[in-house]
Amino acid sequence: MTRTADTVHQHSYPPRRQTYARLLLLVLVIAGISLTHYLAPLQLHYLHDIFQRLYYLPIILSAFWFGLWGGVGCALLVSLLYAPHIVFQWGGSVTLELEKYLEIVMYNVVGGLTGLLTQRDRQQRKELQLTAAGLEQSYRALQEQTERIGAVEEQLRRSERLSTLGEMAAVLAHEVRNPLASLRGTAEILRDDFRPGTPKHEFVEIQIKETERLNRVVEEFLRMARQQPGELQRCVVAEELETIVTLTSNEARRRKVTLQLEAANRDLAVNADGEKLRQAFLNIILNALQATPEGGRVTIAVQPQQQNCEIRISDSGPGINDEIRQRIFEPFFTTKPDGTGLGLAVTKKIIEAHGGSLSVESAAGSGTTMVVQLPLSH
Repeated sequence: MTRTADTVHQHSYPPRRQTYARLLLLVLVIAGISLTHYLAPLQLHYLHDIFQRLYYLPIILSAFWFGLWGGVGCALLVSLLYAPHIVFQWGGSVTLELEKYLEIVMYNVVGGLTGLLTQRDRQQRKELQLTAAGLEQSYRALQEQTERIGAVEEQLRRSERLSTLGEMAAVLAHEVRNPLASLRGTAEILRDDFRPGTPKHEFVEIQIKETERLNRVVEEFLRMARQQPGELQRCVVAEELETIVTLTSNEARRRKVTLQLEAANRDLAVNADGEKLRQAFLNIILNALQATPEGGRVTIAVQPQQQNCEIRISDSGPGINDEIRQRIFEPFFTTKPDGTGLGLAVTKKIIEAHGGSLSVESAAGSGTTMVVQLPLSH
């Protein structure tokens, strides 16, 4: 039986303690009515008429509480207690005895009919509850399926955009990189003809820097195009992260930020292209360092999560609002003045190419945590 059906079942029948209390109440009521019958003088006919009709109260209550068998059982008990009163105290009047024996028949008829109707009503109510629970479960399943379809559609749109970027990257690599190299070489030659501090020397420096920036954009495009990981091998996650922490330690010191790796289980391993995995970790950690103010902290935590290895990279920066968080993995979306908007898009693509996932947890004013899930190596 499902959890929903169990809940309906529990609501259909009273708890054991409540059952005992109801039984005790019925016994006390029936005993009290019977005692009044036996103790009241026979001359007070109207009192006996009232008492014999009071028996209907426990019979109907028992039928409501316990169904058919409750109504019939209580009626039989009342009949057994009331019959001696008729035989031994009212004997001698055939007409009066017949009336009271018919009353006993009515006890059983009322108890049986009321119990039967109550039991049918209870059964119909239970069926309606089960139907409602089934409809609710179907609605939830349909809602989850709709959400999954929406996520798949979003992933397909993202894949289509990335596929288009890959084609553009191939064209850019051929059409832009060679002219860029020529421009930079020419600018470096011209720079030697001007003394540092002169306006023309500064203009040439700007030209070289912008050429380098444009070259980085082309490199990001190329990384976007190479979506498939290379040769997969067993990589110990803690060791890969230690390498990245070593590489970024100087940057952390320069920014006066504490960079800490927490890996209680240092044996967690994944099947991955080590170079691309390090590139993904490096992008995330550099972003965390850049977002953390002086005196802040960046923490890298590694822990098992079901069949995955979970890497949580948290910073103590200002956090990001919901609008930015929803677009943070879109290509070309960036909040940095000199950013290309491709770093996290490339990182997410690398993680997903390894069968993992990348998500972000953040709120304005409470820091940001990038959560990486990668399948464990078995």
